[in-house]
Amino acid sequence: MTPRIFALSAAVAIAAVLLVAACSAGTKAAPPSAPPTAGSTISISDMKFTSPAAVTPGAKITVTNSDGVEHTVTADAGNAFNVEVDEKGTATFTAPNQPGTYAYHCNYHPTMHGQLVVQ
Repeated sequence: MTPRIFALSAAVAIAAVLLVAACSAGTKAAPPSAPPTAGSTISISDMKFTSPAAVTPGAKITVTNSDGVEHTVTADAGNAFNVEVDEKGTATFTAPNQPGTYAYHCNYHPTMHGQLVVQ
């Protein structure tokens, strides 16, 4: 290897090191992000409700109906919430602002019951 080629190779290697160092200077590792949270969903399948473990006050609740018939999600007491869900459809409502356990039912199918825990 001639001295000129050696000098050129050394210069290229030094430039590459400086370039890598410059590109990484000032960057910080991204802080670990919180795992994505699934939305608050009440699922209806086989004429049964499946509720989330708990929701926050005022959360948007999505109701997903897998059945081939219309259902409602209606609070047992007061008018905390009441939403109709078409067959194979979805609907949304807002959870009550007051923490507590809210029993609910389907107006069309009296054997269907569930609970929404707001905390």
